[in-house]
Amino acid sequence: MRGPLQILLLALTGALSVVPAFAQSDIMVPEKGYKAEKPEPWLAPKYKSPRGTVKRVTIPKSTIVQPPSAAVPPPIVVPQTGRVLPNLPTVSGSGRGGTETYQDRAARCAHQAGVYGQAAGDRNTYIGTCINQ
Repeated sequence: MRGPLQILLLALTGALSVVPAFAQSDIMVPEKGYKAEKPEPWLAPKYKSPRGTVKRVTIPKSTIVQPPSAAVPPPIVVPQTGRVLPNLPTVSGSGRGGTETYQDRAARCAHQAGVYGQAAGDRNTYIGTCINQ
């Protein structure tokens, strides 16, 4: 009983493996007048521009960038000790025309409070005085 089943199975397998080969040959038919290019198998196909143009690299001309102005605000008098501490130079702010905004001033004052440490006295008082200057 096994012998005829195995032969039948092999025959069906062989017959089904031939069918896709016939079906695939009819799917894509080249157009009339089409000349097939034979690319070299070891090279990638060359790029062809869709409009036949050649792209060239254009290097933009350099522009002179103005360095940020380092304006120094007036020194701060620490309310608790009466000491005068100089302000650090400011960088161009994020406001219109590079002006220093409230957030820029708050960040600068918090940084200065850390730089001066104990000389600034109470940190919160120093930052408040610096921001409201």
